[in-house]
Formats: sequence, C-alpha cells, structure tokens
Amino acid sequence: MPYAVNERHFLEIDAVMLFVEEARRRTERAVDALRRDDAEPHLVQALEAAQEELSDLARRLRQGTFFAVPDPQLTL
Repeated sequence: MPYAVNERHFLEIDAVMLFVEEARRRTERAVDALRRDDAEPHLVQALEAAQEELSDLARRLRQGTFFAVPDPQLTL
C-alpha cells in the first residue's frame, strides 16, 4: 500500500532539522569564542567534534527523509 505524502510529517522533519542546524551554528560560535579566549585545547576539540557530529546528523536526516526512496518504489 503506497503511503500518502503528508505535509504535516515534513513540517515535523523541518522543525527537527532547524533545531539541529541551530545547535550546529551555536556550537560553531562557541568554538570561535573559546578560541578567542584561549580556552584549554580539549574544550575546543570537544566542541569541534560535537559540531562535526551535528553536521553528520543533519546530513543523515536529509538523506533518510527528503532524499530517501520509499521501499515500494524500489521494486519493479
């Protein structure tokens, strides 16, 4: 049975993506602030790792939702 495209579902996905992107940008600003303040390297490294993980999460979310092919479309 094919699934109906539901705009509400995609609005929920958009909201999650927005929160992930906001967290990534906030983390980026925190990295910059810590560097300016000459913070301990392990603090900067932890935030850099978090920023990279958030970028990866956003990519996986896009690939798993907007660019995914539903299973029924994979069969001939």
